[in-house]
Amino acid sequence: MQPTASPRSVRIAVDIGGTFTDIEILDEATGQTFAVKTPTTPDDPSEGLITGLRLAGETVGFRFSDISALMHGTTIATNAVLQRRLPKGALITTAGFEDVLEIGRHFRKQVYASKAEPRVILIPRAWRLGIRERTLATGTIETPIDEAEVQRLAEKLKAGGIQCVAVCLLHAYANAEHEKRIGELLTKYAPELDVSLSHEVSPEIREFERSSTTVLNALLMPVVRRYLERLRSRLKAAGFEAPVYLVQSNGGVMSPETAALLPARLLLSGPSGGALAAETIARRLAMPDVVAVDMGGTSYDVSIVNGGRTRLVTEGNVDGLPVRLPMIEIRTIGSGGGSIALVEESGRLRVGPESAGAKPGPACYSRGGTEPTVTDANVVLGRIDPAFFLGGAMRLDAAAARTAVSTRVAERLSLAPEEAAEGILRVAVSHMAGAIRLSLFEKGLDPEDFTLLSFGGASGLHACDTADEIGIGRVVFPRDPGTLSAWGMLYSDVVHALARARLMKADVSAIPALREICSELARAGAERLSADGIAAPEQLLPIALDMRYPGQAYEIQVPFDWSTGSPEAALVSSIARFHEVHEAQYAHSEAHVTPEIVAVRIAATGKLKKPGEHAFAFEGSAAPKGRRAVYAAGGWHEAAIYERARLAANTKIDGPAIIEEAHATHFIPPGWELAPSPTGDLIATKRAGSAVQS
Repeated sequence: MQPTASPRSVRIAVDIGGTFTDIEILDEATGQTFAVKTPTTPDDPSEGLITGLRLAGETVGFRFSDISALMHGTTIATNAVLQRRLPKGALITTAGFEDVLEIGRHFRKQVYASKAEPRVILIPRAWRLGIRERTLATGTIETPIDEAEVQRLAEKLKAGGIQCVAVCLLHAYANAEHEKRIGELLTKYAPELDVSLSHEVSPEIREFERSSTTVLNALLMPVVRRYLERLRSRLKAAGFEAPVYLVQSNGGVMSPETAALLPARLLLSGPSGGALAAETIARRLAMPDVVAVDMGGTSYDVSIVNGGRTRLVTEGNVDGLPVRLPMIEIRTIGSGGGSIALVEESGRLRVGPESAGAKPGPACYSRGGTEPTVTDANVVLGRIDPAFFLGGAMRLDAAAARTAVSTRVAERLSLAPEEAAEGILRVAVSHMAGAIRLSLFEKGLDPEDFTLLSFGGASGLHACDTADEIGIGRVVFPRDPGTLSAWGMLYSDVVHALARARLMKADVSAIPALREICSELARAGAERLSADGIAAPEQLLPIALDMRYPGQAYEIQVPFDWSTGSPEAALVSSIARFHEVHEAQYAHSEAHVTPEIVAVRIAATGKLKKPGEHAFAFEGSAAPKGRRAVYAAGGWHEAAIYERARLAANTKIDGPAIIEEAHATHFIPPGWELAPSPTGDLIATKRAGSAVQS
């Protein structure tokens, strides 16, 4: 599956979002990249992908036969969960543990409420089925399975119209023999079922999280398989023959075959590309501490680059459902350009999380939408030029935007349309700033030490105001910000994340088990990479340990460099790193206490060729292309309008100003100034002494 270069070789990255499909084209000979944006087709995202590829070929000038590889980020799995467009599924577990999903962790958001809030349960009680068997935590089989009972269950599943089944047995992470056999029997007696086995999806302790992850994986198997079949059919009909890689939540990529078996790894597929891009740009600008914010049409994603690296976590959450899989740490809220503004009965103005999406979209799209959105508010305030949206490819209806804001918000609050529109943006900015604060403060990080990296089609309109809100004084607008998540995918590698759970004391007594587990994981990782066509010199097999202090319910992951020297010395180094990270994250450590090892992990990585840095030169003029009235800070201002592609290297811009480009618009408020960087990025800085925007 390693991409191969042709005489005219291009690599394509596609990020299918809720509103737009973003495409980045890399010319592998020159290192140049080109961006294309096209509306998403929600009913069948593969249709929009093919349309976008054809448009990109016409725009940039390449044929499908010139494509060496396609890196594909998709929200198909996330949207299926959020919208509950899932097939009818079942769970087979050890008898007596059928209610694990319902019991959960007894976590309550409202601790003083008389009733617990409803829990998200994707498998109804009637289809959570127990089977007599028992494997102990040591891996010893105490009660064998009854194969006739499995056959009866298979018949029941078929009769009930079940399409997929999750198998999650007690302690299967320690010994998967029973799960494997049940999988074989289900395949024999009900071959039409999609079967997900917990030891293949998330072979770790914590029964609830493992069950939740396995259930999600099972329910997504038919959804993702159907999508991949449609995609494969459309690509074949279009004459596309290059390898396709699916972007995972951990920032790596995998083959469609692997994605069909492990679709839960796609749950943060799109946003992880933005985090990879942020890490790359942080290195390029020598800014190791960056808050990366990606604002599209539907959502707002926050990721942190600290010390030049994004953070991987071993567990995430999708709509209240735990996902026990490695993923880049990203906080997502429902705040995008399409977020709908409404006045509640109490008179409170709310913005999002509901979104107008791609269809019908904001009122200004003239596609049937009537609800006011963040995009409509920006049009009313003069921050978006209706004639230059998407570089002029799509004309907006300013009158429709004003009508929506006036009738749905301004009149109900007795405000002028401009005041109502600015109020919509203030509420949206407050939500975005809150998400950033949480992401920083929970790690003990100070916003003043960070730079805000703004990307996504809508982020540039609010980046400086959001930075103001939290005390960040510098904002970076990278090249091609509207498609930056797709650009970040060009830097992906093939990754297989594997884990083995084993609870043991982190001292010399653990060395024999660590040798055995590390050897097993390294061998399995190398085999999977070789099956992907990755040659041995391009394979990396880093091992990490999940550690905790005895009695803790959470772990910290630290590297374990077991293969380059003494495993004993490597363990000492890992323990020291654990104490250090614990101190940094939780403001205390207990260096006198020997920690526990909970799991051993490997991120088997196959290195793919990376884009080269393309030299950038500003060749335009420092003069604005025009001026227009923009409403900000409670009044109208005359703002200079600049076209990014025509900026000169020595341009100095004082706010209020607007920078326009094909797939994004950037608003520089009063009190801020902007200048180009030699890398082609634009850097806005808060002027000393300027008051925070209200």
